[in-house]
Amino acid sequence: MTVPSEKLALAAGFEPADRERWRELALGVLRKSRVATDDTPPGAVDDLLATTTYDGIRVAPLYTAAEVTTDPGVPGSPPFVRGNRRQDTTAEGGERPGGWDVRQRHADPDVAATKAAIAADLENGVTSLWLVLGAEGLPVGALPEVLENVYLDLAPISLDAGPETRAAAEAFLALATARAADLSGVRGTLGADPIGLRARTGATADLTVLTDLAGRTAGTGLRAGLVDATVYHDAGGSDAQELGLSIATGVAYLRALTDAGLTVDAALGQLEFRYAATADQFLTIAKLRAARRLWARVAEVSGAPTIPQRQHAVTSAAMMAGRDPWVNMLRTTLACFGAGIGGADAVTVAPFDAVLGLPDAFSRRIARNTQSLLLEESSLGRVLDPAGGSWYVESLTDELARAAWDVFTGIERAGGVAKALDDGTVAADLAATWERRRENIAHRRDPLTGVSEFPNLTEKLPVRKPAPERVGGGLPRVRYGQDFESLRDAADAAAERPKVFLATLGPLAAYTTRATFAANLFQAGGVETVPAGPNLSPDELAEAFRASGAKVAVLCSTDKIYATDGEAAAAALAAAGATRVWLAGKKGTLPNVDHHVFSGCDAVEVLTTTLDDLGVAR
Repeated sequence: MTVPSEKLALAAGFEPADRERWRELALGVLRKSRVATDDTPPGAVDDLLATTTYDGIRVAPLYTAAEVTTDPGVPGSPPFVRGNRRQDTTAEGGERPGGWDVRQRHADPDVAATKAAIAADLENGVTSLWLVLGAEGLPVGALPEVLENVYLDLAPISLDAGPETRAAAEAFLALATARAADLSGVRGTLGADPIGLRARTGATADLTVLTDLAGRTAGTGLRAGLVDATVYHDAGGSDAQELGLSIATGVAYLRALTDAGLTVDAALGQLEFRYAATADQFLTIAKLRAARRLWARVAEVSGAPTIPQRQHAVTSAAMMAGRDPWVNMLRTTLACFGAGIGGADAVTVAPFDAVLGLPDAFSRRIARNTQSLLLEESSLGRVLDPAGGSWYVESLTDELARAAWDVFTGIERAGGVAKALDDGTVAADLAATWERRRENIAHRRDPLTGVSEFPNLTEKLPVRKPAPERVGGGLPRVRYGQDFESLRDAADAAAERPKVFLATLGPLAAYTTRATFAANLFQAGGVETVPAGPNLSPDELAEAFRASGAKVAVLCSTDKIYATDGEAAAAALAAAGATRVWLAGKKGTLPNVDHHVFSGCDAVEVLTTTLDDLGVAR
């Protein structure tokens, strides 16, 4: 057998590549697509293709080794950027080598139904349970019955009881003690998160709940404390805000725990962090890696640099859609992928129908099988930090960590996270980010498949049992598609489906692009679109409009045809009773044309105006 030479060049036979040559080639493509002109210099390519995150991080179109300025270390060692595992060790939640703990959430107050769902989960790939107790889920008193057939030494339990945390923890500890005098073999999290509870409900942050429980669980297999950062994500916050607020909360808990007598090592071991994972897989990967780096710095300053952050990643509730909910399966798959690649210790995939109510057996099965597929068939858990070494991921991790550290230090300078919640600083900062995102969604710069793009007016939504009402009083909970979905709801509730007439001018080839665009836009608000057809005269167009039953029309064709036939067509539509005539395209003004619809317009405003014109109650 011939042994390859150590001097073998993998790029042998190819001309050396450099950034300037790449810019020249990219510029050629941009000119063809009319993003650039013949006068655009090659140096402008980077800016034309770059994007900016909600934290102001510039995402470049090309990364090289020069962009990586920070050493991420090695897997299983401080600063734990590359994960907490040194090798394929057993995940905390089960017997699977490597990978992560597959954690399923249960919030159905029906005890029998939850018991059956838990049994199905544990028999089919789930390795730990997340139980919602109290007003938003199961009765606390039902905990012993719900866990009757669950082996607590095999399936870790994560409690989420909000205001009833202390009572739920006591019930669980009593149950665990009755089954095993030694709690070292019982694993899980009691869920004490008083600052998170303050953020969610407005309740006073009582840190004694955390310190009292930690005093009882220190030295066992249980954790008392939770830092749930998803509350900030669900309020519309950015990744850096979510991270910075989580670190500020973690530091507040460390102070309380050490003041209560725990060592730094013990205090660090009592906390688990919960983060949102989104369909933006790279930001999810970078966020989890950055979170470990940030917490490693806190641990280092505290004198315990070898204790890593324990992470629970949950697929984002804000990204979930109530319309075309089956697309949520794709969103959560991407989010789970990002969480696994990012090194989460435990992952929860929300069922695709979570917005519609309590999930059924089918949606829970799809949720857990999403994780099983990524673990067993894609083997994501068999490789340590598969994203490590990617110049883009390493750079994004570094920049996100720096942005989050700025958020954290700003909160600390202002008096800490509790004060920032009390004086409204956190709410104001999150609201500002949400408004920027909301505007981008309205303009469809942040597209939502099945909601703002490619809606399905004929969909039949599955019917689910209503979920318990969530306790309010704190930060708002938003969903990215909420504005479009409220318009869809209004249109669906109308006595008759609202319609818009597509006044197509010229041959099919001339108007198809803009007619398709207009149909997609109006259907996103639940408005049916009725196309006129090709090559109609103004009189024929007016007759087709009257026959459609619509009151609003949209001219759809090329700019050239608008110039020759648009004025007569618009006049005919106005004479036929059109209360408003839109024009698909940015250019030109015509008599009887009120406004334009185009790529980048405010689609929510267009749809709101249209429903008002059509007399649809909102």
